[in-house]
Amino acid sequence: MPELPEVEVVRRGLANWVAGRTVEDVQVLHPRAVRRQPAGAADFTARLTGTTLGSAQRRGKYLWVPLQGGRGGDGTGFSLIGHLGMSGQLLVQDPSVPDETHLRVRLRFTDGGRELRFVDQRTFGGLAVEEAEDGDPEGTPLSIAHIARDPLDPRFDDEAFVTALRAKRTTVKRALLDQTLISGVGNIYADEALWRARLHYDRPTAGLTRPQGTLLLGHAREVMNAALAVGGTSFDSLYVNVNGESGYFSRDLDAYGREGEPCGRCGTPIRRAAWMNRSSYFCPRCQRIPRPR
Repeated sequence: MPELPEVEVVRRGLANWVAGRTVEDVQVLHPRAVRRQPAGAADFTARLTGTTLGSAQRRGKYLWVPLQGGRGGDGTGFSLIGHLGMSGQLLVQDPSVPDETHLRVRLRFTDGGRELRFVDQRTFGGLAVEEAEDGDPEGTPLSIAHIARDPLDPRFDDEAFVTALRAKRTTVKRALLDQTLISGVGNIYADEALWRARLHYDRPTAGLTRPQGTLLLGHAREVMNAALAVGGTSFDSLYVNVNGESGYFSRDLDAYGREGEPCGRCGTPIRRAAWMNRSSYFCPRCQRIPRPR
C-alpha cells in the first residue's frame, strides 16, 4: 500500500494538474470504485459534476481535494477523497490516450484538457464526495479528522509526539504505525527509521529516552524526505505518480526487503521476522533484540 511519500508525490501532481478546473462530466465505470459513497454512483456523479477542484491536500496516507460550487448549490464544505488501497492510481491523461484496462472512474473538465482517471486493478481503493470539517480551510473530510498530522506537516508537534510515544504501553513499531499518534508511517518507512535509529522493532516505548524518541522521529522524517526526492518507493508497476512514472527509493532502502544482505553499517546479514501478518527487517547486531519482559 502506498505510504506518505508515495501519496505526497500524487498530491503534488494533482495540485499541478487539476486545481482550479471545473468538472464537466463524471463516468463511473465500476460500482466498487465509489462504494464509500452511501447513496451510490448517481449521487457521486451529481455531487461532483459542476464543481471546481481546489488544491489537493494530504494527511498521512489520506488524500483529498476540496470542492466548490456544483449543481446542488454551494458545494463548499465538501471534498473529493481518494483511497488508493493496494493498487489505486490517479492518472492525468490526454483524452486521446486509450483507456487503461482497469479504469474505474473518469473526470472530464470544461476546459477540454487532460482528464483525471482513477485506475485500480484490485478494486480495494475508491473515491467519494464527503462532508468536510466546518470552517476548515483545508476541507478535511470528517471521516479522517481523527487522523494525526504527519512528520512532514509544518504543524506537526515534535515535543507532543515524543511525550505521547514514551507514554504508550506498546512497542516502538506498533506506535509508529498508530495513525492516531503519527500518520503516514507504514511498514517500509518504519523499518527504515528504526534501522537508522538502531532500535529493534519490538523495543518497548516506555523504555525509550526522550533523546531516543526525538532521534527516531528525525530519522522517520529524514527517510520520507529522501523517498520524496526520488518519487517514492515502487516495488511493482501498481504504484505510479499522476504521469504514470515509478519511484526509485527502493534502490536506497537499508533494511526493508534486504533479508540476507549485509547491513550497511556492520556487515551482519539483515534478518526478516514475521510481525502482525507482515514482515519486519532489522540488523540483529545494530538493532539489539530486547530482553524478555
